[in-house]
Amino acid sequence: MQLRMRKEDWLFLLLCLGLGILAEEAFLWSQLGISHFIFIAAFYSLFFWRFRGFPFRNQRLGWLVLGAIWILSASYFLYDIDVFYALNLLAIPALVVFHISLITGPKQADWAKPAFLIHIIKRMFDSIAYNLGFTRLLARMAQRRTKGKNTAVATKVLIGIGISIPVLFVVLNLLISADSQFERIITTVPDWFSFDGEILFRIIAILIFTFSFFGFMQVHLKKRAEIKTILISNHTWGFDPVIILTVLLLLDAVYMLFVGVQFTYFFSGTLGEGYTYAEYARRGFFELVFVSLINLTATVTFLSFLKKREGGLWKAIQLGLSVLVLSSGVILASAFMRMMMYEEAYGFTILRVLVHSFMVFLLIIFAYTLLKVWLNRLSLIHFYFIAALVYYTVLNVIGIDRIVADRNLERYEQTGRIDVAYLGYMSDTGLLTLIDLYKIHPNVPGLKEELRNHFAEAETREEHWQAYNLTRERAREKLMELDLK
Repeated sequence: MQLRMRKEDWLFLLLCLGLGILAEEAFLWSQLGISHFIFIAAFYSLFFWRFRGFPFRNQRLGWLVLGAIWILSASYFLYDIDVFYALNLLAIPALVVFHISLITGPKQADWAKPAFLIHIIKRMFDSIAYNLGFTRLLARMAQRRTKGKNTAVATKVLIGIGISIPVLFVVLNLLISADSQFERIITTVPDWFSFDGEILFRIIAILIFTFSFFGFMQVHLKKRAEIKTILISNHTWGFDPVIILTVLLLLDAVYMLFVGVQFTYFFSGTLGEGYTYAEYARRGFFELVFVSLINLTATVTFLSFLKKREGGLWKAIQLGLSVLVLSSGVILASAFMRMMMYEEAYGFTILRVLVHSFMVFLLIIFAYTLLKVWLNRLSLIHFYFIAALVYYTVLNVIGIDRIVADRNLERYEQTGRIDVAYLGYMSDTGLLTLIDLYKIHPNVPGLKEELRNHFAEAETREEHWQAYNLTRERAREKLMELDLK
């Protein structure tokens, strides 16, 4: 790739170097906290400066995605939930790449089509090619600044060094074996040129970050006329309506039988002999959720790849799909009630509340899919993506750990049972709950020991600016105020 660097390009490279230093400092040397938010602020400040005056596309969705990125990044500073800590390490970079590709992409690109994913992947490879081209540019500039004669001499010197290395290796080993004093001198040579390996690692990390940002943004800054969009023609194949209707009739028959059983026993409040509600709730919960996902996949596949959408056969398929979606709703309701009973019997955890919320999300998805069955103009992929983005972002900010802690306290007031170890492990919000509980009920079994362990950990924990977190700091301050003797 032949490149030409203007003054602004060199300035941008210098700013990317500064961003690379910040990224290395923010991500690699401590637990994430406020550092992630600071990095995102710096990254987008540089991005919008570089792309000032650029005609962005898809701005409404772009602002939604950007808002989600900022909120998810701020969650590292505001909250302390391990599951989101890990998931956001993947979600935020993916959303950043998607966002930049979305608002700088070609006009004719539909972000809900597979072609757009191919476009993103191609752009990532283009950024690597851009950096390789920049490396060749640097080499040509260095060669022009060096006289040809000096270059030839340097080349010959390097060849001589290369030839000498194996010879010196053999000679040095022979001389070391022959004289102990010579061996002592030679073995101390590395100490003369000692180099900290950590510094080398940090330099490499900074360069990787720098050229990742530089190449990716430079490629997207190119004129859209230079972007070769990948167009995928409408599918010419699909499922025969008779095949789809046959599959639907068989599935609907099984689900109607299952729904009948649910209304006869489960929803009516009459279980078979030998079953308690907690045991019944534990059995088959994840299987029901998985069946719902299978049904959703089948419905979307049938709607996307049906050959003909006309006549009485299409009406029959619409009815069959409607029965499938409604049956899936009943299955989800059954799974939802099972989880509620399981929580009442065994307590509340973040995973169980997340599963609860996911089932509500699936019900919304199924409701929209049912509309799609009868209103063909609706777009499933657009709605699914936006709904999933909003759902995941809301999960990060509603404070699920606070909900779990409050529900467990309510359960303790009603039953006298509470899982102290889980609340202490869950998050710093759980630790705050234990501190409040200790002030009211200091004699809860295992509570003081759990708080003592956290107290000892807080005293020895090394604090870094990158890891600063409001919830964690508040829990530490309250913990230090306790008298645990």
